[in-house]
Amino acid sequence: MRNSILIILFLLASTAFAQEPPEEKLPPRTAEEEALKQTERLTRELDITDTLTRDTLYRLHLKYAVLRHKGLTRAENLQYMQQATEELKQILSPEQFDRFMNHRSAAHPRMPQPPMNRLSVPEDLPDTTRMLLPPPPPPQ
Repeated sequence: MRNSILIILFLLASTAFAQEPPEEKLPPRTAEEEALKQTERLTRELDITDTLTRDTLYRLHLKYAVLRHKGLTRAENLQYMQQATEELKQILSPEQFDRFMNHRSAAHPRMPQPPMNRLSVPEDLPDTTRMLLPPPPPPQ
């Protein structure tokens, strides 16, 4: 009797968890919405009050948002990001650009780079361990 009650409770609990509604995905943003959001964020973070600068930033963000929506390759995206950064450097004051770069580097820290020659073997390893490792690459 006790086992059957436990089984019924288990089944009720498992069906309650199984019936959660799926998460609704947000519709993708248009290039205009994306550019407006980026411009608002940047004007808020860098305390930009000049309307001419805001309009210029919006046009810059819109230009690159349209390019991103075209489905470019990773290399092309990287190239366009570098161009956008150069254009931002011309639009913003030097202190605003420094704040932008500091904020960007804090938001996206770089991963540590692995050592270039991972196949180099320490000299103090026993010979039996050296036999298991692949040979080092030829010197260039």
